[in-house]
Amino acid sequence: MTEEFGALYPTLESNCEDLVLSSKKLFQAQQGKGVPEFYETLKLKINTKVNYEYSNVTKSNELADSLHQEFENIQTEIKDQKKPENKRQIDKIIEDYQKDKQKETKLQKLPQQFLKFDEKTSATQTTNTYIQNEKQIAQNKSLVAVNPNEHQLSVIEPARLGTVMVQKIKKIIKPEWHAPWKLMRVISGHHGWVRCIAVDPGNQFFVTGSSDRTIKFWDLATGNLKLTFTGHISTIRSVIVSARHPYLFSCAEDKTVKCWDLEQNKMIRDYHGHLSGVYSLALHPTLDVLVSGGRDSVCRVWDIRARQQIHVLEGHTNTIDSIICQEFEPQIVSGSQDSMIKLWDMTSGKCISTLTNHKKSVRAMAFHPLEYTFCSAASDNLKVWKCPEGTFLRNLSGHNAMINSIAINRNNVLASAADNGSLYFWDWKSGYNFQQINTIAQPGSIAAENGIFCCTFDQSQMRFLTGECDKSIKMYKEDETATPETHPIDDIRIEYANQNY
Repeated sequence: MTEEFGALYPTLESNCEDLVLSSKKLFQAQQGKGVPEFYETLKLKINTKVNYEYSNVTKSNELADSLHQEFENIQTEIKDQKKPENKRQIDKIIEDYQKDKQKETKLQKLPQQFLKFDEKTSATQTTNTYIQNEKQIAQNKSLVAVNPNEHQLSVIEPARLGTVMVQKIKKIIKPEWHAPWKLMRVISGHHGWVRCIAVDPGNQFFVTGSSDRTIKFWDLATGNLKLTFTGHISTIRSVIVSARHPYLFSCAEDKTVKCWDLEQNKMIRDYHGHLSGVYSLALHPTLDVLVSGGRDSVCRVWDIRARQQIHVLEGHTNTIDSIICQEFEPQIVSGSQDSMIKLWDMTSGKCISTLTNHKKSVRAMAFHPLEYTFCSAASDNLKVWKCPEGTFLRNLSGHNAMINSIAINRNNVLASAADNGSLYFWDWKSGYNFQQINTIAQPGSIAAENGIFCCTFDQSQMRFLTGECDKSIKMYKEDETATPETHPIDDIRIEYANQNY
């Protein structure tokens, strides 16, 4: 009996030894080191995830071979110019497949021209089109599915994991027309790079922070300097004006976060705790909570009034360049130079999800003011995500530069500003890039000082502000004389929406 048991379960003893070994390692006091996963456990986990997420998308070589044989027969008959018989045969194939609901998703693996058979088309043109499509299918090793009701082409391409397949759906979207933007005013006054900018919620003034260690207040209507704050001893990296209190918050490379009272025009609080320079700030819209992040790779959540540290959000492995907050989940989102975006639960102080789609440093993020989505920017792509899970929606490709800042207004205009002085304006819905501007360095600056470090829209959504490397602030406005006739949309945007990407 023992021998039979051993023959049936030859790995039981070895599995018991593995369990004892893993239990021993689990309780060893090795801080910062996780217990390594065994190969069989990792394999089971991956197979379970693959079966759960991709069970409805499968690849059938047998079906493809049988259809290939059917296509060859049809091709032979087309050469003999037997079009009515071909059409009846194709209709019969589609009808047989539609009767079987289980095969409905696998079924119609026919080239699109067969489903849209036109008797006026010559046999030669049809044959050439079929051969070209057949070669393309053979090269890509893909399956082509056509919905006969909607006539919408769906290409199923194999992914890297063999049996897992990624579906791309081709959609045609008409971009919304937006008026182009033009330079309205150039403001000078700083003696260093303008690294950050923020607009007053009342739309009366805007604030800038610079590498000259000063914070300056400017009149939004006239561009005149109103006030200057000093107190930081290093480059100021972020400023933000509170909508709930008469406070301004600033952070700098001197490891400090400061709170300024705008009624008394002086600093009233310090927030100590960061071990290195602080690069990003975000205010919660409904709570008295401030979030900061920087070179120490952690986000620190502060109680504004008590100056107490509520949470330390750990998980990033490199400098945190961007933090954004919203009222709903996820209330905190952080982007880092480790190419990852993390969504945080503010109640527990733990990471909800980690988004690893970017391959380059994530230097800028922004929530859409009306939708439940947000956008992240890196030098590889701009990506749009859906809250609360962080579901990937689409890419906005074309801005091939190191993007330092992005801004979105209520009119569905997305602006991205880069290190090389390029400023792109996009239609949010379609991802259509309707305008490109290359900023020019001011007289007295070298040509390389044309980078843009920060940008934002004002509260009216009618003016756009940038802070630049040539120590200037530029203000843009929409061209009132532009019309869809004078500035037409070049083309119709064709978007491929990747599922499971």
